[in-house]
Amino acid sequence: MKIAMLARNANLYSHRRLKEAAEARGHTLDILNTLRCTVHIASHRPQVFYNGAPIQAYDAVIPRIGASITNYGLAILRQFEMAGIWSLNESVAIGRSRDKLRSLQILAKHGLGLPLTAYANDPKQAEEIIRAVKGPPVVIKLIEGTQGIGVVLAETMSSAKSVIEAFRGANVNILVQEFIKEAGGTDIRALVVGGKVVAAMKRTGAADEFRSNLHRGGSAQVIKITPEERSTAVRAAKRMGLNVCGVDMLRSNHGPVIMEVNSSPGLEGIESATGKDIAGQIIDFLVANAVNGNTKTKGRG
Repeated sequence: MKIAMLARNANLYSHRRLKEAAEARGHTLDILNTLRCTVHIASHRPQVFYNGAPIQAYDAVIPRIGASITNYGLAILRQFEMAGIWSLNESVAIGRSRDKLRSLQILAKHGLGLPLTAYANDPKQAEEIIRAVKGPPVVIKLIEGTQGIGVVLAETMSSAKSVIEAFRGANVNILVQEFIKEAGGTDIRALVVGGKVVAAMKRTGAADEFRSNLHRGGSAQVIKITPEERSTAVRAAKRMGLNVCGVDMLRSNHGPVIMEVNSSPGLEGIESATGKDIAGQIIDFLVANAVNGNTKTKGRG
């Protein structure tokens, strides 16, 4: 099978592991720099060019689109889909997951556990939305943030109002969420592949850090999750429409609450913590399910 991966950095651990896993199984995997791809639009002839030349035929594509180029990357992926090339995660599903507000609205609609969340445009409503999530303290997040960047814990009403006013003054969109104190600076990352949780780890933040992201100095260890947590992760992936994703949850007094559904989860932390060949499981799922033209949306929005 010939597989394309859309990724800017071929040397990242996750990308190297997926390539190794594919080649170990006798497949070909080419890593295409997303920003070197161009779309040529012509009636009945959707086509992607790479470094100025038409791309060769591929059986499947693995999108590993960075958050900073989401819109461009999704435009390229849609063109692959329109050409009938099967995508591990489809463009519409990735777009849902990258919009934090939209993803929370979808998950809430289907009754999945979430922290209380409020959204407003006018900074004059700061106190109203802080009280709506039973704060302070509250967690304030940039809607476009990733890997813990743009996430602030505000412990008093005055500091929360100041942060909200500062963010809105910079014309960026934010969410305000309740602070789950009982989580104790830890969260759970459940890795879902093909509707099954294939691995899970507990991430603990560095000293004096409420964010548990490994990129911010956190540590990870293997964990046995509860049936409720497993069900929550699987349902979240299904509602987002993602075949592969990382579901980040907190353990609250009223059960698991979802913080984020990541459509391009990193593999280094969870493979190291669990000792599992996650990359191999992803490739096995792709090979078993990739059928030319069998995309749900075929690039439609």
